[in-house]
Amino acid sequence: MLQPPLPAVRRATLGVVGAIGFLALWSAAALTGLTTRRFLPAPWDVLRRFVELLSDPFAGYTLPQHLLSSLQRFGLGFAAAVVVGIPLGLAMARFRWLDRLVSPAFDAVRFVAPIAWVPFAALWFGTGIGGPVLIIFTGAFPPVLINTYRGARQVDLKYLEAAQTLGASHWRTVTQVLLPAAVPSIVAGLRVSAGLGWQSLVGAELIVASSGVGYLLVKGQASVSTSTVMSGMIAIGLVGMLIDTVLRRLQQSIEASHGH
Repeated sequence: MLQPPLPAVRRATLGVVGAIGFLALWSAAALTGLTTRRFLPAPWDVLRRFVELLSDPFAGYTLPQHLLSSLQRFGLGFAAAVVVGIPLGLAMARFRWLDRLVSPAFDAVRFVAPIAWVPFAALWFGTGIGGPVLIIFTGAFPPVLINTYRGARQVDLKYLEAAQTLGASHWRTVTQVLLPAAVPSIVAGLRVSAGLGWQSLVGAELIVASSGVGYLLVKGQASVSTSTVMSGMIAIGLVGMLIDTVLRRLQQSIEASHGH
């Protein structure tokens, strides 16, 4: 049986309690000497290092500069996934022959993990921006295409028939019938796509980048600076949450407008 959603205040309270409990366990583990502070720094050690990285360069750049480099790569890869995935998904939903042509290759490629593209990206692009962008694209593209296709396929056939009866071209049918109807599904796919793209970026930067937050993690590990590594992980999580929050608000706004 489905449980009713928790009130907002209670959700927030439980979230705060969970965060405090996690920090308490982390602090206790660091203070009891289960492992050295070098390998498990206390929360305040990580916080201090995080603040230092905001202004002190590490691996050539400050933490905001590393994040900006990562966001630039993410923006390019995610934009490419959107620009290719949405039109292709709509076209596949509209034209059965295109669906049958593209689907076998797409179904084979989409199950290849983005990290498996790293060797090709390194060979083709070295440490340039092209490698991470390719890997982000491979992670972000499938959810965009799949959700666009599913949203467009759910359009009632009577609307397509009405558009054809009124003499609408294929282009107008796609842009004025399929696209508006598929928007809620597309935006839902963008949330998934952005999450996978951001995760793929960090994996790419561990290997084929000379800047970025993933590169910072590698250099932190090489210098046995656990607090630096954990600071980078916190930055990754915060930026990922921010991206998801923006897209979730967009999704809620679009669903509310469609509901009316």
